[in-house]
Amino acid sequence: MKLSQVLENIPHAGVIDQDVEITNIAYDSRRVIPGSLFVCIKGYQTDGHQYAESAIKSGAVAVLVQDPVAFSSVCCLQTPDTRKALAMAAANFYGHPEQKLSVVAVTGTNGKTTVTTLIKSILEYAGKTVGLIGTNANMIGGTVLPAERTTPESLELFELFAQMVEAGVTHVVMEVSSHSLFLHRVFGIQFATATFTNLTQDHLDFHETMENYYLAKRMLFDVCDKAIVNVDDAYGRRIADDIGCPCVTYGIDSVADFKAQELRISSRGVIFDVPYDKETFPVRLGIPGKFSVYNGLAALVTSLALDVPVDKAINALLMAKGVPGRAETVYTRTDYTIIIDYAHTPDGLENIIGTVQEFAQGRVITVFGCGGDRDPVKRPIMGEVAGRLSDYCVITSDNPRTEEPMGIIKQIEEGMKKTACDYTVIENRREAIRFAMENAEAGDCILLAGKGHETYQIIGKEKRHFDEREVIRDILAQMAEEK
Repeated sequence: MKLSQVLENIPHAGVIDQDVEITNIAYDSRRVIPGSLFVCIKGYQTDGHQYAESAIKSGAVAVLVQDPVAFSSVCCLQTPDTRKALAMAAANFYGHPEQKLSVVAVTGTNGKTTVTTLIKSILEYAGKTVGLIGTNANMIGGTVLPAERTTPESLELFELFAQMVEAGVTHVVMEVSSHSLFLHRVFGIQFATATFTNLTQDHLDFHETMENYYLAKRMLFDVCDKAIVNVDDAYGRRIADDIGCPCVTYGIDSVADFKAQELRISSRGVIFDVPYDKETFPVRLGIPGKFSVYNGLAALVTSLALDVPVDKAINALLMAKGVPGRAETVYTRTDYTIIIDYAHTPDGLENIIGTVQEFAQGRVITVFGCGGDRDPVKRPIMGEVAGRLSDYCVITSDNPRTEEPMGIIKQIEEGMKKTACDYTVIENRREAIRFAMENAEAGDCILLAGKGHETYQIIGKEKRHFDEREVIRDILAQMAEEK
C-alpha cells in the first residue's frame, strides 16, 4: 500500500514521497521489517522517538513523529498526536474493518469480562458469528487467541478486526478499558452500543483522581450509536444525564427503563423478573451473587438494543456458563468450599465476599493481596473491606511486581486493623492457600481473591506460572500423602 494511502486523513507536516510502498506498520522497533512505517509513540516508560534510528536500520522506509525530529535517510513526517495517527493508519492499512462489523463495547470497573461473555453467548444463540476481545482472551468464533491486555493497542486491534472480517464475523463484543480510551487505542471506531456497568476505585495510579477516571470512561459515549447504562451507579447517572446519544437505562433500585424485580439469589445462581413490552419475563443465570443480576441485566438490555428477540436472549442466559475466575467453584471433594475470583478492587472484593456469605454454611476465609506498581490507595481500603466482611483473612501476595511484597501487605494491614477480624500474614501465596485449606472446617468457604483467570504471578519482572486450580490440586495431594 502506498504511504499516501496509509496516511490518508492524518494531519501531518512534511512531504509524502509518492513512491514509498508500505508493507507493515510498527510502533515497536523490534517488530520492524523492510518496508515498515515506524510510528514514534511517546510512552510513560519509553519514548519511541529514541528508537527511530534503530527502526530505520531494520528497514523502516518512513517514520511518523510527534516531536520535531528529522531523518534524512527516509521519509519523515510530523503529526500532532502519534497515538491517534497510529489508530488511523492501522484502520487505513487494514481497509477499515471496523466499518464492516457491529462493534459492541462494555466499559466499567467491574463486570466487563462477564458481561461481554454473556453478550457473545446471546448473539451466537441468535445466529450471529461473533468475535470477543477482552481480559481473558480474544476469540474469533470458537478460535481462542491470547490477550496481553484488556483492550489491545490500536494496531493490533485493527489487525484483529481484519481477521474477524475475513472469518465472517458480523459482531465483535469488546471490553473497553479507561486506559484504551485515554490512550486512543480505540480512536476512530464508532460503536453500535456502549454499555456502562459501574465505576469504583481502581487505576488511580494512572488516572490520579476518580474524576479523571470517570472522564476517561465518559469518552466512550461520544462515539456510540446507543448507550446502555446502569443508573444504580452514581457515575452511571452522570453519564445518562450528560450524553447526547440515545440512552437505555437499567438497574435494581433506581427508576430505569429496565428494572430487575423479585430477585432470588442462591449458591446456584440468580433468578429475577424483568418487565418488558407489557410482559414480565423471568431471567435465570447460573452465576451466584447480586452482581450477577446486574451483569445479566446489562447483557440482556444490550442484546435487545442489538435487535435480538427477548426470548432468544433469555434462553441464552439460561444456558450460559460462568466465566473462568469469576465466582468459580473449585471442586475438591472436601467438606469445605473453595471459590476463585478476580476481585482486585474494594468494590469487587465487597461484592464477592457478600456473595459467598449468602451461601457459606460456616466461616468465610478470605485469602488475598494487592498488586504492586498499581494504585496503592486502595490497599488499606481492601484490607478494611475484607476484615469487616470475612470471618478470617490470610493476607498474602498477589502480583507484587517490582515492589517489596511485605510493604504492600503492611499497607493492607492498615485497613485490616480497623476491624475485629482475626488474620494471618503469609507472604508466599502458595503457603497462604495451604494454610487456609489446613485450617478450614466443615461448611467453611475459602475465597481466593485477586488472581481469578490468571495463571501466573509477576514477582519482580519475572512472570512465573501460578494457576490456583493446579495449586489447590497439588496441596490436596500433598496433604493426602502426609496423612
